[in-house]
Amino acid sequence: MFDATTYIQRRNHLKQQVKSGLILFLGNDESPFNYPENHYPFRQDSSFLYFFGLDFADLAAVIDIDENREIVFGNDLTVDQIVWTGTQPTISEKAQLVGVKDTAALSELEKIIKKAISKKRKVHFLPPYRAEHPLKLGNLLGIHHTKIRENASVELIKTVVAQREIKTPNEIEQIKIAIDIADEMQTAAMKASKPGIVEQEIAGLIEGIAVSKGAGLSFSTIFSVHGETLHNPYHKNIMKAGDMAVNDCGAESPLHYASDITRTIPVGGKFSAGQRPFYQLIYNAQTTAIEAIKPGVEFIDIHLLACKTLAEGLKNLNLMKGDVEQAVEAGAHALFFQCGLGHMLGLDVHDMEGLGEDYVGYTDTIKRSPQFGLKSLRLSKKLKAGFVVTIEPGIYFIPELIDLWKAQKRCAEFINYDMVEKYRSFGGIRLEDNILVTEKGFVNLSEKTPKKIDEVETITSA
Repeated sequence: MFDATTYIQRRNHLKQQVKSGLILFLGNDESPFNYPENHYPFRQDSSFLYFFGLDFADLAAVIDIDENREIVFGNDLTVDQIVWTGTQPTISEKAQLVGVKDTAALSELEKIIKKAISKKRKVHFLPPYRAEHPLKLGNLLGIHHTKIRENASVELIKTVVAQREIKTPNEIEQIKIAIDIADEMQTAAMKASKPGIVEQEIAGLIEGIAVSKGAGLSFSTIFSVHGETLHNPYHKNIMKAGDMAVNDCGAESPLHYASDITRTIPVGGKFSAGQRPFYQLIYNAQTTAIEAIKPGVEFIDIHLLACKTLAEGLKNLNLMKGDVEQAVEAGAHALFFQCGLGHMLGLDVHDMEGLGEDYVGYTDTIKRSPQFGLKSLRLSKKLKAGFVVTIEPGIYFIPELIDLWKAQKRCAEFINYDMVEKYRSFGGIRLEDNILVTEKGFVNLSEKTPKKIDEVETITSA
C-alpha cells in the first residue's frame, strides 16, 4: 500500500467535497467457485482500495463527515482460523497502516448505520457490482435489494469520479509497473506464436507472467486468430501460417493498478501482402489519435479523428467511397470499427466503470450518442492532465454484420459491398496503447512495446 498520508489526504478531500452525512464503503468478500472453502483469487473493491488501501477480505468502512470520524469494520481471526492462515495482523493494526484510529467488529456496522438513519442522516454509498452487495446494503439501509442501485448517492459517485480520474505521480508509477509486465507478456506472445501452436499455450504463457510479476491479470486475456470477435474468450484454435492473432492483455501492479495493451501478431513471422495495408492503416489511425491528445480536447473528437483516418484509408483501398466526412457522420465506418476508441485506465482496467459509465465518460452537457459504434464509446468528455486513457482503434470484418448491413443496403452510398465481400474472412486487427495526458500534451506509457510492422516481424520471425 501507499503511505498512510496518501489515504488520509484522499479521505479528507472526499469529506470536503461531500460535506455531510455518512459515507459507507463495503469491501469485497471471498468468492467461492465450486465449494465454500475454494475461492477465486481475492480482489478488493477499487474504491475501498483507493480510500482505505486494505487489501483484505470481509471489511467495511464508514466516514462520518459531521463527526470527522473514520471507522474500519472487520473481525480478528480466531485460533481455529489462524491454524489455516497463520498469524495475521489485527484489524486495529491494519487500520493504523492507513491512518484510521477507530475499528469495530463487523456486527457493529449495522448499529451505526441504523442509528444514522433513525436521525434522518444521509448515508452515501456507491452502486454495487457484486451480487451479494445489494442484499447487504438492503439489510443495512432498509431498502429492497432491487432498489439499491437507484438509491446510490449521485453526489458521492461524481465526487469519487472527479477524484480518481486524476492520477497522482505514485499512481502513475504503479500503472507503469503494470505496463512493464504487459510489455513482457506481449513480447513473449510474439516470440512464441508459431504455426501449429494452440492459442491456449500462448494465453497460459502470458498469464503466468502476470501472476509471477504482479497481482495477476487486469482482465481475462483475449488471444485469438479470430480478432473480429472483439472480446474473444476462446483459446482452442490451432494457429496456422498466415493467421493474425490479436493479443489484448494486461496485468495488475502489486497495488492493483492496471495495464491494457493490444498488439496484432503475424503467425509465422510475416504479414501477408493483403494484411500489411490494413495493419498500417490501423497504425496510422492510432498514431493520428494519440498525437491529438492534450488537455481540453473532447475525447469524442479524438475518436472521430481516428474514424476519419480509418475511413480515408478504407476509401483508398476501395472498401469505402464518397465523402469521408459525410460517411463518418452517417456512421458508415462502423461496419469496420464497431466500438469506441478507448477508456479510462487506473485501479480498474475500465477505470471506475462500476460507478456508471456515463458518470465516468460523459457530463451533463456531453451526452452519449445512440448511433451504432458511437454508442459504445466509453469516454467522450474533455481530457485533463492526469488522465490515463487507452487508444485502441481496430478493423473488424464480422460476417454476420456484413450480411445484415448489405441486406439493408445500409450506407450503400459510402460502402463498396462487392469489395467488402472479398474480406469477409479477413478477421481483425487492433492496436492499443496506454496514454498519460500531461499539461502540454501526452506521454505514451506503453511506447516500448513493439508495434511497427518491421519491429513485430523481427520478433515473431526470430
